[in-house]
Amino acid sequence: MKSFKIRLQSIEEVKKFVSIMAQFNGYFDLVSGKYIVDAKSVMGIFSMDLSKALELRILETNEQESAIQDALKHYIVNE
Repeated sequence: MKSFKIRLQSIEEVKKFVSIMAQFNGYFDLVSGKYIVDAKSVMGIFSMDLSKALELRILETNEQESAIQDALKHYIVNE
């Protein structure tokens, strides 16, 4: 499993993030405290506290990992 901290600050960013995630096969979760949602679910993401950074978990580390990281570089934060 690989994880990154990401920040989604607007409705448009959430929509674009979900669109990017939908391009990849596999299972991806977003974690905020004790809450975990599917990273491909717009409704799930909007149920989270977006004022804080979220943890993106790539549950199956595979050959797509570098492509995923590159596609999401705009959202990845260093905290």
